[in-house]
Amino acid sequence: MNSEPNLVVRKQIAARILTLRGEKVMLDAHLAQLYGVPTKVLNQAVKRNATRFPEDFMFQVTVEEWGELNRSQTVTGSQRHRDPRFMPWAFTEHGALMAANILNSPRAAEMSVYVIRAFIQMRREMVMHEVLGRRLAEIEKVLLGHGVALRDLYQKIRPLLLPPPKPTQREIGFHVKPDAPGGTKGRKP
Repeated sequence: MNSEPNLVVRKQIAARILTLRGEKVMLDAHLAQLYGVPTKVLNQAVKRNATRFPEDFMFQVTVEEWGELNRSQTVTGSQRHRDPRFMPWAFTEHGALMAANILNSPRAAEMSVYVIRAFIQMRREMVMHEVLGRRLAEIEKVLLGHGVALRDLYQKIRPLLLPPPKPTQREIGFHVKPDAPGGTKGRKP
């Protein structure tokens, strides 16, 4: 197998993976298209094998969720005007694999491998984002601590940057003062 077409297929599949109810899922129409069957055939096969699809494998999209998906432009044009009486089913990673198993076709078996790999890749990316987020939080704490130390250091160095004060020693020598009180001009007391 050439890896370039596999990568393209995985990217196309990844683009169809949505987040609903905190789960990464694929809609029934997208799975049916990937597996090479009509959506109705996929849903009928799922109904016939309902015991293989617990709630953590698939769930039905609500009208509100469907409206949100339509607003966010993640639903393809053919699905946008779906009859509200028949809301789509959302399949998790395990549900997508189970759907391929019950369809029992060579195309479904082949595509299920790509679907699972796309889910795995997305999971890896999510973990990387979480790790990066934690690292950034740690760095921010360190920088905040350094910020306080740098501010203290600046406060201590700042007096050294100011010009030195004028000396307070008494000047030596004879100096004339213009308005010396007591009539003794020019003499220092």
